[in-house]
Amino acid sequence: MSDSSFNILTYNIHKGFSTSNRRFVLHDIKASLQAVNADILLLQEIHGERTISNNRFDDWPNNRPFEFIADQVWPHHAYGKNAIYKSGHHGNVILSKYPFIQWDNIDVSFMRSASRSLLHGIIKIDNCDQNIHLICVHLGLFGRERASQLATLVKRINAHIPHDEPLIIAGDFNDWRGRADHYLQHVLGVEEVFKTTHGRYARTFPAILPLLSMDRIYYRGLDLVQCQHLHGKPWQRLSDHIPLLAEFKLRQANG
Repeated sequence: MSDSSFNILTYNIHKGFSTSNRRFVLHDIKASLQAVNADILLLQEIHGERTISNNRFDDWPNNRPFEFIADQVWPHHAYGKNAIYKSGHHGNVILSKYPFIQWDNIDVSFMRSASRSLLHGIIKIDNCDQNIHLICVHLGLFGRERASQLATLVKRINAHIPHDEPLIIAGDFNDWRGRADHYLQHVLGVEEVFKTTHGRYARTFPAILPLLSMDRIYYRGLDLVQCQHLHGKPWQRLSDHIPLLAEFKLRQANG
């Protein structure tokens, strides 16, 4: 990649367990993600703390799972709690090779029984004066819930992100019917990487035989270079989702 390009990967890691929840596969997820070596990871369903698992699994990491994945590859991170319970919590995380200017976790929970949040981070890439906004999302399972969360996302972006600053929104949208388009493409003016290049969203769920388009990467103020969904081995035996990977190029300030 050139100095003006970078790639991102979005992935719902299913808390580090296989689709059936029978195997703890965080070590394999870590190895697979580090082999891809994306510049920025936007991960959903990752544990911040989990005390029960520490006792149940001999290979449970000694540090926090997102720190375990980051290891020596992604030195900068922002973690936002999403679901909180007696034995710990999980949420969204952004792991980055580039430093954060700031980050914020926005509660968009529609029901007490289903906690959700948006993780908004701002980074600067080396030798670039532009702020790059990253929003990691994991939206709810119900239509009214997602509509409320998308409306909050729109308000957040309109209030905090200048239209001339690059923006990426990525994660698990749970939007298999494509209802998010009104908020994202028509209201915010963002484009989705696979719909732009292939005319349809990538199928990402379930990983063993992807049929539903649950995961997306939307962008604005950047040039899309390429995108791919990482299906097949080893991904089909890890999480119940498969990752999406996209490469972007920064635009020149004067054009």
